[in-house]
Amino acid sequence: MKIWVDRNICDNHGQCAIAAPDNFTMDDDGVLQYKEDFSDDELEYIEDAIDVCPVQAIFLKGEQ
Repeated sequence: MKIWVDRNICDNHGQCAIAAPDNFTMDDDGVLQYKEDFSDDELEYIEDAIDVCPVQAIFLKGEQ
């Protein structure tokens, strides 16, 4: 699976960066940056990031 963020609805709240800081970060301009790929042991944190996103802009795509 891969992380996918819908940039059309992401408001750069940054809650995902708090929940899963190894996968999501905010750049110097306050814009979300993320890694699509992640390891199995990070899945719990990714799922937490999905849950805390106030606009539900984070998705998992594909097969693992």
